[in-house]
Amino acid sequence: MQPNFDALGLSPASLRAVRELGFSVPTPVQAAAIPPALQGKDVLASAQTGTGKTAAFALPILEKLAALPRKKTHALILAPTRELAAQIAAHFAALGRGTNLRVAAIYGGVGFGGQIAAFARGTEIIVATPGRLMDLMGQGAARLDDVSLLVLDEADRMLDMGFLPAVKRIVAKIPARRQTLFFSATIAPEVLKLTRDLLRDPVRIEIVPHSNSTTAAGITHTAYTVPQQSKTDLLVELLKDNNIYSALAFTRTKARANRLALALEKHNVPAERIHGDRSQAQRTRALADFKRGKVRVLVATDVAARGIDIVDLGHVVNYDVPMVPEDYVHRVGRTARAEQTGDAITFVSHEEERLFRDIEKAVGRRIDRTQVPTLPEPAVARALPADRPRFTPARNAPSFNGGARSDKRRRGR
Repeated sequence: MQPNFDALGLSPASLRAVRELGFSVPTPVQAAAIPPALQGKDVLASAQTGTGKTAAFALPILEKLAALPRKKTHALILAPTRELAAQIAAHFAALGRGTNLRVAAIYGGVGFGGQIAAFARGTEIIVATPGRLMDLMGQGAARLDDVSLLVLDEADRMLDMGFLPAVKRIVAKIPARRQTLFFSATIAPEVLKLTRDLLRDPVRIEIVPHSNSTTAAGITHTAYTVPQQSKTDLLVELLKDNNIYSALAFTRTKARANRLALALEKHNVPAERIHGDRSQAQRTRALADFKRGKVRVLVATDVAARGIDIVDLGHVVNYDVPMVPEDYVHRVGRTARAEQTGDAITFVSHEEERLFRDIEKAVGRRIDRTQVPTLPEPAVARALPADRPRFTPARNAPSFNGGARSDKRRRGR
C-alpha cells in the first residue's frame, strides 16, 4: 500500500505545502526517495519522466535548509535545459511558500546582472544549467563553498548534451562533504560511471512500470507510415479532430521546427516553436502562449523535451522519429504526467523505419502502424510545392488521440 505524505517524516510545514498544492498521496519515486534523503543519504533514483521526481528531492532539501544559516548558497541543482531549470525553481518556490528561503534559476539566454546578484546576496537554492554556471564561475561571481546539497536532475540528458566536462568542473568546486541526489529517467552505462565518482554508498531506487515499458502506462502509442514530404499534410489533417485541443510536436532540427511552425500558420493552425536559436524571452513567451491556449501546436526540438511541464497536455507528436530511443521516452513523457492519460503519435517515413524499430525494442512493445494512402485529389491546402503527393489517414485508421475522450476522462486528467 502506498504511504501518505505524513508517513515519510516530513515536517508540518512541508505537509501543509503539499496539501495546499493538492497532493494527497506521494508517487512511488517520492515515497522511495524522500525518507533516505531526509536521513542524509546519497540517492540514485531512476523513474519515468512525469513521475514527480522534482518534489522527491525538493522536499528533503527544503527540510534540511530550515536548520541552516540564511544568505548562503547551500543547495545546487543542475539541470540540462533552461526550461527545466525554470520549472524546478518554480516547484521549489511553490513547495517552500511560507518559508523565507530564496531560489534563483541560472541559465543562458538572459542577462548576467540578476544572476550575479542572486549569488551576491546568498540565495539559498540555486537551480542552474551547467553552461551558464560555468560562465559565472569564470567571472568569479558564483561561489559554491557553502554547498552541502547537490542534485543532478535528468543526468542522462546532461551527458547526452555534452555537459559531462562542465559537471565535473562544477563538482570539483563543491565541498567533498555533501549529500548528492542523482535523478534520471534512464540509467545508461555512462551515467552509472558518473555516479561512481559522485555518490557515496547511495540508496538505489528504480521505479519500474507495471507493464515493463519505459514509458508511462497512461500513454496511447500510435504510428503512421508516411512519406517524409507528406508529414505536414498528415498533421494538418489530424488536427481537424477537435478533441486535439493542443499538441506538442517534436522535430529533429531547428530549421525543421521553423518550417513546420510556418507551414501550420499558413494552414490557419496557431503555432509557435522552441529551440536553441530562440532567445529565452521568445521561448518563455511561446510556452506561456501554449499553456494559455493561444497557440494550438508548440513545435520543439529535443532541447525542450525535459523542460516542458504542462499538467493537461493530451498529445505529443513525433513529427520526426528521434535518433535514439531515450529521446522518444522523454518526448512522450511530456504527456500522461502524474498518472494521467495522453496520446503519443509518431510519423515514420521509410528512412526512419530502423530508428523506430529500435524505439519499439526500448519501450518493450510493438506500436501498430497505420498506412496513409495517396488521395486522387488534395484533402487540404498545402504550404509546400503543389506537385508533391498528398496523403490523408485511412478510413479505418485509429484517431489521433486513441479514440475520442469522454467528458469523464477529460475531467480525470
